[in-house]
Amino acid sequence: MTSRNRLDLEPDTVERDLVKLVLTVVELLRQLMERQAVRRFDTGELTEDQEERIGLTLMLLEERMAELRDRYGLRPEDLNLDLGPLGPLLPRQ
Repeated sequence: MTSRNRLDLEPDTVERDLVKLVLTVVELLRQLMERQAVRRFDTGELTEDQEERIGLTLMLLEERMAELRDRYGLRPEDLNLDLGPLGPLLPRQ
């Protein structure tokens, strides 16, 4: 194997990059869940108790995401992947 084909990986970088990828997927799912919840709120198909539980769950998930981003020195925009001609993976805030 030539040196050009070698990967020089640092444990700290690998961990942060893996966390970044996982958090990106979780953030995408969180945003999709939030949009679905808003649609369900708008249609009136949820009880008040269900709306409260969903709202609390999404709020706690967002707080936990912020804690994990802070722990690994990531900003919300760091979790957005550029998909080239398709644009960003996540909508820009």
